[in-house]
Amino acid sequence: MNILILGSGGREHALAWKIAQSKKLTRLFIAPGNAGTAALGTNLDLPAEDFEAVKQAVLENHIHMVIVGPEAPLVEGIHDFFLDNDDLKEIPVIGPTKAGARLEGSKDFAKLFMLKFNIPTADFRTFLDYTMHEGQKYLATIQPPYVLKADGLAAGKGVLILHDLEEAQQELENMISGKFGAASKKVVVEEFLSGVELSVFVLTDGKGYVVLPEAKDYKRIGEGDTGLNTGGMGAVSPVPFADKTFMEKVEKRIIQPTIEGLISEGIPYRGFIFFGLINVKGDPYVIEYNVRMGDPEAEVVLPRIKSDFVDLLTATAEGTLKEVTLEIDPQTVTTVMLVSGGYPGSYEKNKHISGLEKVDDSIAFHAGTRLAGKEVLTNGGRVIAVSAYGENMRDALSKSYKNAEIIDFEKKNYRKDIGFDL
Repeated sequence: MNILILGSGGREHALAWKIAQSKKLTRLFIAPGNAGTAALGTNLDLPAEDFEAVKQAVLENHIHMVIVGPEAPLVEGIHDFFLDNDDLKEIPVIGPTKAGARLEGSKDFAKLFMLKFNIPTADFRTFLDYTMHEGQKYLATIQPPYVLKADGLAAGKGVLILHDLEEAQQELENMISGKFGAASKKVVVEEFLSGVELSVFVLTDGKGYVVLPEAKDYKRIGEGDTGLNTGGMGAVSPVPFADKTFMEKVEKRIIQPTIEGLISEGIPYRGFIFFGLINVKGDPYVIEYNVRMGDPEAEVVLPRIKSDFVDLLTATAEGTLKEVTLEIDPQTVTTVMLVSGGYPGSYEKNKHISGLEKVDDSIAFHAGTRLAGKEVLTNGGRVIAVSAYGENMRDALSKSYKNAEIIDFEKKNYRKDIGFDL
């Protein structure tokens, strides 16, 4: 089977690493990929959002399946593009259609969906330009901190958590006036929930599903969860408090109603659903949906899957996931993200990366790298995720951190306290 993965980050390298282990694979292509994926398959120099270029690559390379890594092509309708094209419609795409991708593409749609199907989430109101003053009055009626979310995709930057009422009222105006472009023309204001967050993933064919290992990621740039939000500075799996009782609540109250809700709404869905959850005194609530694997969660979740991943993807495409038994590695996997100096603010690219050949007892998943001849250079804010297995979290983290020190590039930065709160 020839498989194409769309995307260029750590998630896509982890997907490529897992798929490359399957005996069902003939050839693997990644578009555009990075220096890490180049060692596992063939990188194609084309952006995932250029659907015509993707079509040409699929036909030229006789692709049998496409896996969409990032959210933007899904929200823009790449699956629909395949279904509407006579040359492509028989090629399965792992990732929802545009209708299903609204779970991530519109916070307002997702909240209304949860409300309709009684899925636990924070109370909310949605405001637009003509109801902005009503929104400012609403903020004065709720307790801080104030949570403001851009309705659309904002590259992970569209959520503000503020403690001052006047600042929150001003930021509501700023967002609706275009602070995050078209993404924040509509703003969801929601109740702040206090608890510990975690990520749960399922792979679904629209009827059946398998629950993948859960994970906890760390978004803030600084130790102790301080400083600016990032795309993720590290992750651990499993999550100690996500025991059998808690996960049964997640499945019964959240996963099953979500799948049933999609069926009820007539939305076909084949792909990953990421449930961003918060544990509030032992009860799970949904903070957000994503319609793809998380990053850096993929770098700890995928290594724990022992089943043939191509078999899982094929069952997803064929609608036979109910017949599949998922095998999970009981070991802990941790990842530590090495980032460019200055990230998540401004940072420089094209820094030489050394020490990759010395990595031992860990996997270096490339997130923002590129090849220049045989030299590996930085090519993003998040550069490399260092993942490791261990008998427990402490054991795995010691390996991740040992190798995080070995890999080097100018102004390298990473958090030293991943897992501190567990």
